[in-house]
Amino acid sequence: MRQRSLIAITAALSAGALTLTACGSRDSDNKGSDSGGTTVTIGVDAPLTGDLSAMGLGIKNSADLAVKNANKQKYVDGVTFKIVSKDDQAQPSAGQQNAAALVADKSVLGVVGPLNSSVAESMQKVFDDAKLVEISPANTGVSLTQGADWQNTKKRTYKSYFRTATTDAVQGPFAAQYVFNDAKKKKVFVIDDKKTYGAGLAGTFTEEFKKLGGTIVGTEHINPDSKDFSAVATKVKNSGAEVVYYGGEYPQAGPLSKQIKAAGAKIPLVGGDGINSADYIPLAGASATGDLSTSVGAPVEELPSAKQFVADYKAAGYKDAYSAYGGYAYDSAWAIIEAVKKVVADNDGKLPDDARAKVTAAVQNVSFDGVTGKVSFDEYGDATNKQLTVYAVENGAWKAVKSGTYTG
Repeated sequence: MRQRSLIAITAALSAGALTLTACGSRDSDNKGSDSGGTTVTIGVDAPLTGDLSAMGLGIKNSADLAVKNANKQKYVDGVTFKIVSKDDQAQPSAGQQNAAALVADKSVLGVVGPLNSSVAESMQKVFDDAKLVEISPANTGVSLTQGADWQNTKKRTYKSYFRTATTDAVQGPFAAQYVFNDAKKKKVFVIDDKKTYGAGLAGTFTEEFKKLGGTIVGTEHINPDSKDFSAVATKVKNSGAEVVYYGGEYPQAGPLSKQIKAAGAKIPLVGGDGINSADYIPLAGASATGDLSTSVGAPVEELPSAKQFVADYKAAGYKDAYSAYGGYAYDSAWAIIEAVKKVVADNDGKLPDDARAKVTAAVQNVSFDGVTGKVSFDEYGDATNKQLTVYAVENGAWKAVKSGTYTG
């Protein structure tokens, strides 16, 4: 399905979506209604400083916008929502500490985040033990929901963990199908950063590419703390690869792409949603033209269901862009808000003593038309929306070239 098909498909998703995101449809200050005055905190965990802060700040701001809109609409009678944000710096140890701090704050009834799958691994048990729901707008590592042996036996380990982004079980193969069938590349050199996200994505890409009949002409792992990739760039040049697939994130992918081309291999670098950031392009330089990435969902700017979100985000005056996961962060926060609304309605208009457990249970059955389309979760806590998009660097920006779903 090419881009014009995407518009036709997503038009069907827009019906009723603006009802949810009809931000500012009721004028109000940001206070709850007079019948209660309960404050519910939604935590946000993301890298707010460091190399990945562009994505992290977009997550924080988008969740904040959802809270502001819920308060403005008095969406949950008697409840005022607020955001408490934590900076994990993309480090699992910091994420675990943040999880403990959020659990200790009894007003926190849900958490949006994190960005990184490796950080999520460090947080899941902390939240699950406290029955505190966590909804990531960005994690794609499959094992987070389906267990370490997901390729053989799927097993949900943590019932409090959900995500609005689809997984690498479909993202990697989707990219492989595009590279082999659409780009007509048959020889690939695969590189990853050895982290949960990067290695997992590279693995699912490799498996599908080989199944299609492609050849993996080389593999390599890089140190994500390094910026000198000259040795691996030389290996790529000597391998005869027609394309490089990289499992990892943009702070390393940009310099890697630049150095591969400088070594004489004038071939595109392809990556996942972790490189789909505007910040990738200056890092990769002028030779980035033609590089490819996949990202979850469809381009927010082209979704009818996201028009209100885009307008409201701009009107709110946030300094940072909503970036790749803004729409998913908004929907993650709204899923928590919907769950709180259900729990309050079921308990005579007030929060029960076991509100965390009740909210977690309610999230499992949440279903609404959100910014990114239909938002609901399957039995593993995974998003039921499996749509993905391929982007190419053109004229110094990422441009959508194909949207669809993986067909196994």
